[in-house]
Amino acid sequence: MKTNLKKLNEQVIVITGATSGIGLVTARMAARQGARLVLAARSQNALRRLCEEITQTGGQAIYEVADVSQQADVQRIAQAAEQRYGGYDTWVNNAGVSIYGKLEQVPIEDMRKLFETNFWGVVYGSLEAAQHLKKKGGAIINVGSILSDVTAILQTIYSASKHAVKGFNDGLRMELEMDGAPVAVTLIQPSSIDTPYTVHAKNYMDREAKHGPPAYAPDTVARAILHAAATPERDIVVGGGGRAFIGLQRWTPTLFDQYMEKAFAKQEKADDAPRPLAQNGLDRAAGGLRERGNYPGYTRETSFYTEAVTAGSPALRTALLAGAGVALAAWLNRDTIKKQLDKRRQ
Repeated sequence: MKTNLKKLNEQVIVITGATSGIGLVTARMAARQGARLVLAARSQNALRRLCEEITQTGGQAIYEVADVSQQADVQRIAQAAEQRYGGYDTWVNNAGVSIYGKLEQVPIEDMRKLFETNFWGVVYGSLEAAQHLKKKGGAIINVGSILSDVTAILQTIYSASKHAVKGFNDGLRMELEMDGAPVAVTLIQPSSIDTPYTVHAKNYMDREAKHGPPAYAPDTVARAILHAAATPERDIVVGGGGRAFIGLQRWTPTLFDQYMEKAFAKQEKADDAPRPLAQNGLDRAAGGLRERGNYPGYTRETSFYTEAVTAGSPALRTALLAGAGVALAAWLNRDTIKKQLDKRRQ
């Protein structure tokens, strides 16, 4: 069955993890484009402030305090949408948490807690949305990561959870297609995004966590999410740098591993000492309304790659993917080539 998605200004959109980073930017952007919103997060004060901000500027938004690791909380989000708006058209599973550190340092309890939010939160939200949208049509948008395809060293459990999200997302899409349901299921795969992700992560490293380059603005992800809300897409990688990482890992996995071990592990550590371990978003709500994080370098405010693939043809997407992979492989391999040339000169 063909999936016909409404224009954004005709939609009711549910967004989890709505008070920080990607979720916050997406909520504000969607409100400006006329969507009615159901916003969910763990912090009631932050949700209240955000809804007041949106309504004061002419938008429509309600909130539901919810921890997506709890299925009953996710069901309450859906019930709030039904009671206020009579349902919803797009459900965005965005809530997520992270952990930095070597596997031997991270308690199993923390690993399980991360999966409860990052994976089971997506499962609860997607199944709730699928049940509703099978009747009327709409979109389920799951925010994964480029780490749904590759693994970032010192972020192994987070990477594993995003791999699981991709597997679930693909299976859900196929089942809905098999049933002829008019539901688009999209995986959004951000690259490094300058959000409070690193600040909210539980960090077992000896230095403060930071993103490895290149980093993009959260607006780039919000635009991709809202594009998928109105246009059926299988998946969208946000950021040409992230697409190149995926290509490199597939084509030259040994080189990619060496890059992770020798370069990326250093790029994930800031110069500052780590904040107290108790200050993290895994164990408690972070609160506040903060879009950006602590990335110290240049943040790319747009992704020409992502803009091109969301507007271009399949042939253009393939060409951009190949070109990005070749370019990054050459860039990462430059030191290896230089060392080989130096040895030959000796």
